[in-house]
Amino acid sequence: MNKPKIIAYLKPTCGWSQGVRAVLRKYDLPFEDRDIINDPAQRQEMIEKSGQMLSPCVEIDGHMLADVSGEEVEAYLLSKGIEQPVNREPEAPINQPCAHEMPGAPIQPIN
Repeated sequence: MNKPKIIAYLKPTCGWSQGVRAVLRKYDLPFEDRDIINDPAQRQEMIEKSGQMLSPCVEIDGHMLADVSGEEVEAYLLSKGIEQPVNREPEAPINQPCAHEMPGAPIQPIN
């Protein structure tokens, strides 16, 4: 079976982005990991393709999943028959926000 072409627009350390990576690795899916924090061109491409600014965004065979968690990416892969369920745990939580968005995290000052 052919593997889908996957472009993942991700932050280097965000919980949501780590969850997307964990799901794609769980299914051994090759993907382009595009850094939207350190590469402004990748961020701009994500915004143009998805029509919005929130991440992660994952493009699978030309279909854009905008502002998704790893859990949502996995649900899409299974619902479309791109992958079949596997009995393997992901390497990271697949539905967890970035550390600064976690309950109890210090409030970030607005500059």
